[in-house]
Amino acid sequence: MIGKRIFDLTFSLFGLLLLLPFVTVLAILVWLQDFQNPLYIAQRVGKKNTKFNLVKLRSMIINADKSGVDSTSASDSRITRLGKFIRKFKFDELTQLWNVLVGDMSFVGPRPNVEREIKLYTEIEKELLNFKPGITDISSIVFSDESEILEPYEDPDIAYNQIIRPRKNSLALFYVRNQSLFFDIKLIVITILSIFNKSFSKKVLLRTARKMGANNDLLEMIRRDAALTPMPPPGSNEIVISRNV
Repeated sequence: MIGKRIFDLTFSLFGLLLLLPFVTVLAILVWLQDFQNPLYIAQRVGKKNTKFNLVKLRSMIINADKSGVDSTSASDSRITRLGKFIRKFKFDELTQLWNVLVGDMSFVGPRPNVEREIKLYTEIEKELLNFKPGITDISSIVFSDESEILEPYEDPDIAYNQIIRPRKNSLALFYVRNQSLFFDIKLIVITILSIFNKSFSKKVLLRTARKMGANNDLLEMIRRDAALTPMPPPGSNEIVISRNV
């Protein structure tokens, strides 16, 4: 979509220039914690299974990814004191504007994942790999509290695959099958709203999804009225019990 790329290119450049002073201050504060690189560069899988380096403002201790744990709970000991503040307001995502500018990502699209998780995808979920990953999408709004959801579980990676991934990828599939520049702009606005008023933003998202023909299962995922219980991912009848493939 040419219009989508022009939008991404224009506003990522504008956003980087506008936010540079703020991000610089945050980066200095992160650096002052331990005098280590304030940026976290992590390999992710993008469109057509292409690997790219995701740029995030570091919210964890240095070399946190070497623990082998990919999902993060709110009580994760790897998160720094400043990191908790950065993650709460999603400031760690701002540097991904660079990924949008260079074409690795889009403003809106399925959230990028690590290769270890991609290998678990069903054939239906692999449809998501036909699109550029994004800074935000429907699940970023609905599951903005992902770390709190995973907090009670001993193994956050398995909990992610049982509770978050099935719903996250179902919503992502709805997005890619209804993608438009207008829908993207709406999701960006709703994402910003969710930082200040999550309840209202979910109502707007629910109304938008209903108008676009989302089925009852998807609408229930957005509402999140019921307790989150394990369920199979899209394209499977089995709940994930292991990450070994």
